[in-house]
Amino acid sequence: MKRRRAAAWAASALVTTLALTGALTGPAAATPGVAAQGETAAVATATDPVTHQENDRVPEGSVWTQHYFPSSDDSGTELHADVLLPQGMKAGQKVPVILSIGPYFGHTGQTGPEGWSHTGPSSRFQDFIEGTDLFDHGYAFVMVDLRGFGGSTGCLDWGGPGEQADVKAAIDWAAQQPWSTGAVGMYGKSYDAVTGLIGNDLDQNALKAVVAQEPLWDMYPYIYSNGVPRPNVTGTANAYNGIATMAPMPDDDAHYQANARWEATHPECLTENSAGYRISDRSDPYWKSRDLAKMAKGTDTPLFVTQGFVENNTKPEEMQEYLDNHVGPERGWLGQWDHVRGGDRVGDGRLAMGREGWYDETLSFYDQYLKHIKPAVHYPTYAIEDSTGTWRAQRTWPVAERSVTLPLGDGAYIDDGGASARQALGTSVDPAPQQAQPSGRWDMENAPATDPPAPKGLAKGLAKLQKAGQVTSSFFVWSKPITQNVRVTATPQISLTAKGEGNVMLKLYDVAPDGSAVMFDEQVSLLTSGRMSVDLKATDWTLAAGHVLAVEIGSIQTGSWRDTPSGQTIDVKGATLRLALDDPSDDVATPGARSPFLDTYLRQYTVDLPAGPATFTVTPGGHF
Repeated sequence: MKRRRAAAWAASALVTTLALTGALTGPAAATPGVAAQGETAAVATATDPVTHQENDRVPEGSVWTQHYFPSSDDSGTELHADVLLPQGMKAGQKVPVILSIGPYFGHTGQTGPEGWSHTGPSSRFQDFIEGTDLFDHGYAFVMVDLRGFGGSTGCLDWGGPGEQADVKAAIDWAAQQPWSTGAVGMYGKSYDAVTGLIGNDLDQNALKAVVAQEPLWDMYPYIYSNGVPRPNVTGTANAYNGIATMAPMPDDDAHYQANARWEATHPECLTENSAGYRISDRSDPYWKSRDLAKMAKGTDTPLFVTQGFVENNTKPEEMQEYLDNHVGPERGWLGQWDHVRGGDRVGDGRLAMGREGWYDETLSFYDQYLKHIKPAVHYPTYAIEDSTGTWRAQRTWPVAERSVTLPLGDGAYIDDGGASARQALGTSVDPAPQQAQPSGRWDMENAPATDPPAPKGLAKGLAKLQKAGQVTSSFFVWSKPITQNVRVTATPQISLTAKGEGNVMLKLYDVAPDGSAVMFDEQVSLLTSGRMSVDLKATDWTLAAGHVLAVEIGSIQTGSWRDTPSGQTIDVKGATLRLALDDPSDDVATPGARSPFLDTYLRQYTVDLPAGPATFTVTPGGHF
């Protein structure tokens, strides 16, 4: 292990430990102590480059300069870029560019002040720089502040046309610099993974590859679930307004300081940003212009993505639509983790995703598409960890051997948020947990670790009430025991006709013979008139032989949505469940260990729910 890679491992382990314990507000929180001991703090300009020896916030082996250029929408918005070039470049030498664009590159800190003693380029992706030995391999790294953040002017525009114009301008600018070969790759996680997907959607010739870890595939589902507000409906706006108004460092240059204080003289920017999040109608132009999955239709930029199926923050919603619409080369790591990076480690040193080689594979991906270097290692197109913690290789995702539409029948429930269920069950179920709402700030990098757990005994008690003929807050439908292992993959969908107004929560459970059941997929929606269909989250869950698939339909009783129960009795008719099924017996194994978060998820979402009367078969005919 090279010294720099060893440093990256240690920093990544500490970062992940803090993130999982909630003690971290930004991935670079472990580094300010180093900066505070710095002896020099030269500040770069476009023509006065600065090295690590002159400012210890500059990564070793690189030279830092700062630049300003206009966005592409003729709005007058000026964008700021921190550029890191390999140290020792010869006159006239050109290198390909790795570009990251987002709100987290401010000199003061990513999501809040990080305690730096002097200014310098953000350390947000120091792990990537060190893990790949990026500068030794002949790449430039460019960090661009989206409008309204860091050293850029303009009103923030969360994933909207303004930010899309910024991404376009940044790609063009990076490709046209005299030190650039014209080949640009994008890199990011969370928000700056979203801008990578935007870059793909723009379909620019200069963009040769995108690496996007844990992105949003469509902006709407992050704020609303089919019309039902999520808990961050106000917190996300507050978070980004707070980041946008973060003060610059005292020794930032005058140009940067003036741009960083843009919102002080343009307070309407914060008001307008908050207003957009209040629009609940998915068909509104505000959200249509942010439907990244739909905008991906026909795009072909080589794409390397990661996604945790049980991710609690940037969830796998509209993921399948995006990948189906994308027609270019793809690479992916998909599995049972939370909001982490490919190289992150947990406190005991285990990889958070469970798979070795993130930095080597990422560098190989860029080498292939930015330098036309044939990979020395054959990597699987998709490496996927299913719910058993087992990894397999696939040529694409999803792969399904059979698609089935299963009859769930009729039922009824009271849309009361669980009140009737708890009243009927009385002392046989624990009190509903107090739903801890976000403290007012919820950005894509930081979110509550888990939703509140379901009250103990709730699911089992509801099933008993249903068996006794009572109508309460939800009802269940059970399958016959499965005769052979079967994987539920892709995006499950439930269709139904509902009489009444209110909300519906849909859940899938993996029920073991002993009655323990894991809730492995869920979604909520406002009820609509006529026939309605609701996509659940994308999943990759293996049901073992002898297990039962249970479906719950009812009021929103768990999680942390900000729903308003109607109190009405909802009659459900003709419910069906559409599933994509795969046979795990023909999996092709690929190296990887069980991701640590899988066991956390199983503890959080396992309930008591003995199987009830079976009304459908998961694999009709008993085959795939």
